[in-house]
Parts: sequence; C-alpha cells; structure tokens
Amino acid sequence: MSDLSQFDSWLTEDTFAALVIREFLESVEGPDGVIFPATYAPAEDKKIFPGGYNIDPPDGDKNICLIDSVGSQANRIEPLFKKPEYAGLVPQFMVKAGDKSISLLEAGHRAGDALVRCTSLQKDLQDAFKAVLKGNAEPMAKIAPTSIVFGVWDSRDTQAKLPRLVSSTIRAFDVKRLKRSAQFNPATEYINDKLLEDTTDKKTKDEYAVRGFIHVPATGTHGGVIATGGVRRDATLSLAALRLLAVDNDTDKTLRLRRYILGLSLVAFMSNSSTYLRQGCNLVLGEKPREFRLVLANGKREDQKITLYDAVKFAKAAAQAFGVGPGKEVVFDPELAKKDIAGLGDVKQTRKKAAKKTSEDAQEIKE
Repeated sequence: MSDLSQFDSWLTEDTFAALVIREFLESVEGPDGVIFPATYAPAEDKKIFPGGYNIDPPDGDKNICLIDSVGSQANRIEPLFKKPEYAGLVPQFMVKAGDKSISLLEAGHRAGDALVRCTSLQKDLQDAFKAVLKGNAEPMAKIAPTSIVFGVWDSRDTQAKLPRLVSSTIRAFDVKRLKRSAQFNPATEYINDKLLEDTTDKKTKDEYAVRGFIHVPATGTHGGVIATGGVRRDATLSLAALRLLAVDNDTDKTLRLRRYILGLSLVAFMSNSSTYLRQGCNLVLGEKPREFRLVLANGKREDQKITLYDAVKFAKAAAQAFGVGPGKEVVFDPELAKKDIAGLGDVKQTRKKAAKKTSEDAQEIKE
C-alpha cells in the first residue's frame, strides 16, 4: 500500500465514523490552579443567560463550564496553515484592507466572510459555493480548502453549507466559581490637593473615574474557576462527513479531493494549538495520558498511533497529487461592499432566490 492510499478505507467505506482525541489539561499552576473561562454577553432575555461564564447548570457543584468554544478553537487552529512548514498545503490568499493585509485563514466566516466577498474573489467564491450545492467541492478546495475542514456557511448569498470536519472544544468539570475585588487609588489626591475641582455632577465624576483621577472600587467581579473535576479537550475528525465530499460523479477526482482534505484535517486535528487562551488561562497537558482512537460505525474503538509527522507527510503527498490552488493578494473594494449591503451586483440573484426559498419553506410550515 502506498503512502497516498494508506487511509483510503476511511474515505470509501461506511465502516469508519470518526477519529477522536481526548486530552486532559490543567493550569500551568497545577490541577488546582485558578483558570479564567471565556465570558459571553447576556442573552436578550437575561433570565435565559445573564452573561459571564457559560456554566451548565448555573447553580450547584456538578456542572460543566465552557473554557473554549468550537468556533474559538477553530479560529486558533486554522492560522497554523500560514506557518512556513504548512503554508504549501493550502493556497495563500491575502486581502489588502486599508493599511492591513489579512489572510483568508484569519477571516471569521472563512470563504463566506464579507472581507473576501467584497474583493475580486467574489465571483470565484460564489461559483465555488454554487458548485457545492451541485455536489462538487473541488472549486472550493482550490480556493479555500480550510473552509471545508472547519466548515462554512454562505449565509449572505447562496446559503451553501459545508459541515465542520474538525471540531475541538475545551470544557472544565465540577467548577467552583470565584469572585475577585480590586481598588484603584490615584497617584495623588487630585481633588483634596485642589488640582481638580470637586463636583457633585455625576457625569463629571464618572469622567474623573474613567480617566483615573479618583478612587475606584471594583468588587465581586469574575475571579475565574477551580475545576475540581478536571479540564478536558475533546476533538473530533468526522470521517463520515468527509465522505460526503465529491467531485460530481468522478470517482478518481473524488478520491484525490478526499485525500487532500483528509491530509489537511489530520494536520489540523493533531497540531497543538496555543496553550495560552487568554489572561489567566494557560493550559498544558496533565499527567493522565491522551486518548486517540478510531471510532467505527458499530461503536468499536481502536487505539491509534499516528503522529503529527505522519499526518504532515501524508498531507504533503495528497496536496501534491490534488494540486494546490494558486494564492494571491486581492484588495477589499468599498464599492463592492456598498453593493453587497444594498443587495446589488453578483450576489443579487442568489440573494433573491435564497429569500424566495425561505419564504416558500415558511409557507410549507404554515400550511
């Protein structure tokens, strides 16, 4: 069996469901160290979610706290394909937007992002999404293959969707929520020393506080959590979803496409993303060994010994056989953005069709 065909059974047989990795993490300070989860804005109805840490259930000791969401993890992992050792695996598209030059790999909505939609890539991307709707993922793989790996939804235009193949989430279990308080003291007593006028005007006092001229207490704010049940990263590479990719009815092209996307997915799946998530949340592997298994459709689980070196070697061979699309720098066009906002230009017709379909679907539900 050649290196290129070593995983073909995963790509052609329904026997295989997914690859899964489970990593047991802890704070750099130790398993009982305080970690700071992500914070989220409140829901419109604060009774549903008041904002802050995402802890379910919100009360009690037995709970699950979201440390890093699937979307956040994807945004941390995807830019690794800009690194010199991986850059040749994908086309490198850069968007010049004002004084900034931004990689497509950093766009939040990937191939569906306004950043790239309002460039000379608009037509090519629209055609690629239309091809996806017709069962051909090859054009998208030539422009934005990581949009296939991490999923994309062209919600502003064709409505085409590609499911996320690689997903990763970090959660903490049985957390104890902490609070913290602080007190800011100015360098000198500006008002008492007659350097600033005293005032009873609330707006002026607020400005004094904002600009650092008076004492400001901060009490009872988020102080992190202690995960008494541990912290865990769960990652999945869905082989079942990957097998949905095709190039029309061409068996050979379909296999080359799937090999290429599998190679990218393996590299993303097995690469260690940054352990520094945010201030107060620097996680490393704990003492408990990592679990890495192939999950079969019948539920059986088989330990895997594939290394990142193996994944990169396969990915390079698969990329060469598929033919990585050319990258280039394009310029964000404010005029295209204006047309996009107004629903004009190349997106006009597909937007109308999407609106019509939504209306028809709603009518069917009503009936």
